[in-house]
Amino acid sequence: MAHIFAMLVAAQAAASPLPAPADQAAPAPQDAQRDTGRLGAAQQGGGDIVVTARRRAETIQSVPIAMSVIGGQAIADTGAYNVNRITQLQPTLQFYSTNPRNSAANIRGLGAPFGLTNDGIEQGVGIYVDQVYYSRIASATFDFTDTERIEILRGPQGTLYGKNTTAGAINIYTRKPSFTPEARIELTTGNLRFVQAKASVSGPLVDDRLAIRLSSSITRRDGTIRNLRTGKDVNAQDNQSLRGQLFWHATGNLDLTLSGDYNHQNPDCCAQIFARVGTTQRPVSRQYDALAAALNYTPPSRDAFDRVTDLDTPLRARQELGGAALLAEWDLGPVSLTSVSAWRIWDWKPSNDRDFIGLPITSVSANPSQQEQVSQEVRLSSNGRNTVDYVAGLFYFHQTIDTQGLQVQGAAASRYLLNPTSANASNPAVLDGLTATNTIGFKNTSAAGFGKVTWHIADTLSFAPGLRVNYDKKTGSYVSVVTTGAGAGAGAVLNCSTTAQAASSVTRDRCSTLAPQVYTPAFDDWNVSGDATLAYDVAPDIHAYATYARSYKSGGINLSGLPLDGANNPILASATVKPETVNHYELGLKTQFLDRRVTLNLAGFWTEINDYQATVTNGQLGVLRGYLANAGKVRTRGFEFDSAFRPTSRFNLYVNGAYTDAKYVRFVDAPCPPELSGGTTATAGQSPSPAGTPGGISPANCDISGQRLPGISKWAFSYGAEYDLPARIGGLDGQVYLGYDGSYRSTFSSNPSASAYTNIKGYALGNVRLGFRGEDRLNVFGWVRNVFAKDYYELLALQSGSTGLVVGQPGDPRTYGVTISRSF
Repeated sequence: MAHIFAMLVAAQAAASPLPAPADQAAPAPQDAQRDTGRLGAAQQGGGDIVVTARRRAETIQSVPIAMSVIGGQAIADTGAYNVNRITQLQPTLQFYSTNPRNSAANIRGLGAPFGLTNDGIEQGVGIYVDQVYYSRIASATFDFTDTERIEILRGPQGTLYGKNTTAGAINIYTRKPSFTPEARIELTTGNLRFVQAKASVSGPLVDDRLAIRLSSSITRRDGTIRNLRTGKDVNAQDNQSLRGQLFWHATGNLDLTLSGDYNHQNPDCCAQIFARVGTTQRPVSRQYDALAAALNYTPPSRDAFDRVTDLDTPLRARQELGGAALLAEWDLGPVSLTSVSAWRIWDWKPSNDRDFIGLPITSVSANPSQQEQVSQEVRLSSNGRNTVDYVAGLFYFHQTIDTQGLQVQGAAASRYLLNPTSANASNPAVLDGLTATNTIGFKNTSAAGFGKVTWHIADTLSFAPGLRVNYDKKTGSYVSVVTTGAGAGAGAVLNCSTTAQAASSVTRDRCSTLAPQVYTPAFDDWNVSGDATLAYDVAPDIHAYATYARSYKSGGINLSGLPLDGANNPILASATVKPETVNHYELGLKTQFLDRRVTLNLAGFWTEINDYQATVTNGQLGVLRGYLANAGKVRTRGFEFDSAFRPTSRFNLYVNGAYTDAKYVRFVDAPCPPELSGGTTATAGQSPSPAGTPGGISPANCDISGQRLPGISKWAFSYGAEYDLPARIGGLDGQVYLGYDGSYRSTFSSNPSASAYTNIKGYALGNVRLGFRGEDRLNVFGWVRNVFAKDYYELLALQSGSTGLVVGQPGDPRTYGVTISRSF
């Protein structure tokens, strides 16, 4: 009914602009769903949507932050059961993933470098689950289970949160244990043998003292791409999760919540397949079509939307993640003390085909990784409404990551990777079995003190400054040992000294493909950041605010291998990356009118980042190695609107949009786009700076100042509507409803340097559902997603070595199914 109206930020506000006391729980979203089975009932009769974005319970319309909220029922209705899927509901949120480890979340185009994941950096978008910070975006690729709501905050969030985040935060809140017995079940089935089951149960163990909640989910689906070599479907889904919570009302003013979760994923994933071929600066004989012809290779299709491949390396994206947390909330009368203690693990066991085709060029490419983190946050906040309200906190975080990288070249590597003029190009034994074993270690410690005060100058005017003092220390170790493969001397450790290369063309060719390197980077730094917000209530339903924030994203260390000099030694000057410095300006207006049937929220922003951390590729022949560097300056600006309209109690619609103009203000030494890579000739306006390497490739840096940032559409929209009618089916009263949710994003670049070959054309997607919602909390509906069967790419990528091959990750085809849910 009205739940679509509340699905996004455009939600009804409270009758009073005053915030709820900090010591109150945020019952409205959860209770509304418990009482009616849908979040929208919270809006009937002027109800409130309560959020805790500022670490106190407040109504969403009164919070001077650009933010959106998705309720748990809306997640179920729209099929947005993971972070990737909610991007269709949130125009300013982008999520990119070639596999769970190589994932990135951006808000307003900022958050993570576009390209390969590097263990030594931090994300600019914070992921929090029940107030616990998840340091790796990969560890947030789980399915949403028993979720109460998701808050998406846009802009820097460093003075209210444990970990500093320069682009925004995604706060996921699960349902809490209840002293009233309850149960929920949700079953979904669809084409591609899609099966999803979710269940939860909650109730008291000791009346009014101890309550428990248990929840679990299973998701399985066949892959959307057929591997003709193996006869298997890849890019499948296979996820299981279990979560438990114990709530102890220890005393009249002390509550403790102990939670634990475990998630296991083991799909046949993740394939990127032939999309197109472009022309590079390499000699024609060394570009994709000529190389494929020389090896008598033909791809199974040159149209990615035939959804077939012949990858010859098994695909695996197995990961286990989980942890435990203790939340303590102590009401001391004038103030509340909150403690969040957490421990988490992430275990990643992948297998990839990094040449993207069915030739044995790179036969093994895998970086198994194990991450462990502990965190402790303590906050003290004022209760109620005072002349001066405040939140102050301390945060400590420590993580370790151990990675065991492995890359093995195959029998076709010599012909494919070596210069045809080399005497070894026709000798498979030169590169066949050449193996790089990488042992990578990382330690990261972060500590901070933060706080924010809100001075209520008048009933309608407030000023809220915030401050953060932060310390970060990162240390790492990277050891890559390369051994030879087939033929004489198999298994010998490769020596890439200048003398060894001069003595043997075989050694020279092997070192140009995989070169050993050892280095131990380290970084530590203090920084001070802050923000200030001026908020003014123009009228009871019109709230304006202005914000300035000075923020920092911690520096990092490169842990994916460094670019090499002419003697094949790592260039240690590139081992560390400087912090980003962020200046952020924002104006916002939150309004409701026509008896609160219309909500319109507006925000305009301007963000400048100095020393922007960008992912580049070193261009060494045969090696797909991402590393970090600092671009000179980046600027992103734009405006957003969230709107909803409820013309009748049975009809609701929403339209949300964002215009984002993001560009490199200065980036003079960026990697060249594929059109200009692989050669030595400078091109007007691009300013390449060639630097010769073995193997006949001369990579060049290009000046891409003024170009758009990758992954960002200038225009993005989400929109939808739902209409319901009273009905009686099988003796059960309820409503029959029809809903539609759509999204659109304009063209965006899928390469760090803009290229005509990697531009992804704009596309629109639409989802429909038709169902019956009974008054006994039964909900049955059929759904079709991507109803117009739109062919689109989530990502495009380049094969290494400047061959001109572009591979793609097609988005899901049309899918359909049925969902049945019931609350008891």
